[in-house]
Amino acid sequence: MRHGRGRARAAWVWGAGVLAWCAIASAQDTPAGAGSSAGAGRGGSVSLFEAFFIQRHPMTKEIELLGSLIIWVLLVLSVVCLGLLGAMTLDNRRRNIVPDGLVSETEALLARRDFKGALARVASEPSDFGRVLHAGLTESVHGYAAMVRAVEQVSEELMLRRLRRIEPLNVIGNVAPMIGLFGTVYGMILAFREIVAAGGTPDPVGLAAGIGTALTTTFWGLIVAIPALAGYALLRNAIDGHAVAGARAAEAMLGRFRADPKADPKPRAGAGVASVALAEGSEG
Repeated sequence: MRHGRGRARAAWVWGAGVLAWCAIASAQDTPAGAGSSAGAGRGGSVSLFEAFFIQRHPMTKEIELLGSLIIWVLLVLSVVCLGLLGAMTLDNRRRNIVPDGLVSETEALLARRDFKGALARVASEPSDFGRVLHAGLTESVHGYAAMVRAVEQVSEELMLRRLRRIEPLNVIGNVAPMIGLFGTVYGMILAFREIVAAGGTPDPVGLAAGIGTALTTTFWGLIVAIPALAGYALLRNAIDGHAVAGARAAEAMLGRFRADPKADPKPRAGAGVASVALAEGSEG
């Protein structure tokens, strides 16, 4: 629930930024006198907003519905992508996966042989490291091998869960160029249709309309895909690194429960007490 609210806030912030930028761009028209003589009867001035957000035919001033729709679909994907990047970056910080304070505190509790205290501390911790170590400690009654298996299993499950959360970035990064390519093909169809309609000698202004649609949709497809794929790769590496660090720290802490092969084969008193204490703590 908390993560969902964070994603929604991030999406709204980025969306508001994009809309504000669009409003500023729409006000930046070219000077009224620029090109008035050369462009008379050929469309006049075109604002930056129309050049990048609304596709019009330069002669008839009619809106190219499909070309404009493709652009605005890519704009929506851009807002979603930026919102997800912000939310996922905050959600997958190191302190949410392997808090350094929790690692040192739990290590100190185990060093003092306060096993019930360590179990209670990680049981109330929402971080991935707390869940991983808690899973390992609760398996102490079954031996060191069972504790390590529990750590590895829970660590892998939590890492995969985080990777699934960032998968929409990968989807957006791969779909956006395809949508842009669709707009490119559509724009070239418009350009060739203009050539056919003019009998092989088209008006350059009319021909440029289709080419402009093709280039603009390609532009927005790349604008969406590049940060989505780059952010996905960086987040995936960060999640993997933090998950491995947490699993290693947990296994290092559980190493004190490992039986010494050179010692007496009878169970160690310390280990038995630790197991009983942890079992009582997990049941309580």
